[in-house]
Amino acid sequence: MTPTPPNRRFSEIAVGDRAHIERMLTLESLQLFSALASEPGPQDGGQATVASLRSQALAGIGTWVGALVASAVGTCLASTGAVCRGHQLRFLAPIRIGDRVQVAVEVTRRHPDTGHVTLHCTGTSPAGEPVFEGEVEVAASDPRDGDDLPETGICVGGQGRVQHLLAHVHPLAPIRVAVVHPCDEASLAAALDARAAGLIEPVLVAPQARLAAVAAQHQLDLSGVEVIDVPHSHAAAARAVELAGQGKVEALMKGSLHTDELMGAVVASASPLRTKRRVSHCFVLQTPHYPRPFIVTDAAVNLAPDLQQKADIVRNAIDLAQVLGVAQPKVAILAAVETVNPTMPATLDAAALCKMAERGQISGGVLDGPLAFDNAISIAAARTKGIVSPVAGQADILLVPDLESGNMLAKQLIYLGQAASAGIVLGAKVPVILTSRADSHQARMASCAVALMLAHHYRRTPP
Repeated sequence: MTPTPPNRRFSEIAVGDRAHIERMLTLESLQLFSALASEPGPQDGGQATVASLRSQALAGIGTWVGALVASAVGTCLASTGAVCRGHQLRFLAPIRIGDRVQVAVEVTRRHPDTGHVTLHCTGTSPAGEPVFEGEVEVAASDPRDGDDLPETGICVGGQGRVQHLLAHVHPLAPIRVAVVHPCDEASLAAALDARAAGLIEPVLVAPQARLAAVAAQHQLDLSGVEVIDVPHSHAAAARAVELAGQGKVEALMKGSLHTDELMGAVVASASPLRTKRRVSHCFVLQTPHYPRPFIVTDAAVNLAPDLQQKADIVRNAIDLAQVLGVAQPKVAILAAVETVNPTMPATLDAAALCKMAERGQISGGVLDGPLAFDNAISIAAARTKGIVSPVAGQADILLVPDLESGNMLAKQLIYLGQAASAGIVLGAKVPVILTSRADSHQARMASCAVALMLAHHYRRTPP
């Protein structure tokens, strides 16, 4: 999913708007951008010379810097319709492999007659030493065409990105959500904040006395919020599922009860929320180190899915990606290796899923696998290993072999890779907002925004 928040028109861009990103120049990046910037020439009988290699490396660094600036400008303007009209960059110090560069851009001038904006850009080392500086002139989205520009994905990363996500869903009316047993500060505050943001109309299903005590302890105002009194968490889960089955709420939101309690009620044999699909969980993640938001699935519900269950997990993830704006998502089926090995069941499942997609049993996406993680997210790694694939290096969906590997991958990305996240369960008749007790406020808000989009989609196309 290309990381594009809602299109900002020229009128919405102000002098002083700014953004920054930080990246490290790796050997892999230098090789890739050198290849993009240079064509092998016929000189010296096709033999590379020291001079030609040095020239390619310099061109690669320049292309890499240009890509960083473009990424920062795109983040600042938040627009798929913006077009670069020119730039001037002055390099002030050499950049070497292993160097980290912090790129900052700021809107310095607006040109109402042309719809262009000028941004000042700087690159510095972590120590604050200048590496490059310059200006970029960009044609912003045409005010006449603003809402017609194509949406190709949704950003979820960081506080600023959450604001873009909220802006994207702002035209959608809030949905009634049964918040199941929100008997701690984090889950209760998240429900009230989502209400204040216009995302949901919460229906709190919990022991009323306990709920009131939590609200009083943490000075949370329950005025005007509907509360359904139940004796305990099991009863809260059952009552919330009943409300959803009756159409009185359009989504469920996990509170302070255990995931098994809530999901047990959702998938029970007598549950009114069951569909023909297997339910599965999707993490929607965005990290500074990958150029698009992506989905990791299943990392929370299915422990060790078999082939048929994995097929449903893929179908659910494709549905979510399409709702988020990706018409034909690329699905990487992960394993430890990129070759089919009869002793490794994950590789056999990957091959079978790809064949199912070829035969039309799985539709709406492009599947490839088995792919190791590096091949799935790095074009350079795939090229190094000689992998020719429409998915490698540009995956929108990562299908993991089992819950343990998926959970570890997602949490490593969140805690070590600075990924922002949203969590949602699909496969039931309503979306289930399934957040962890350790999730940030931003993750909870982003999850509510994704559920809002799904619920409105389900009105037109019931699952």
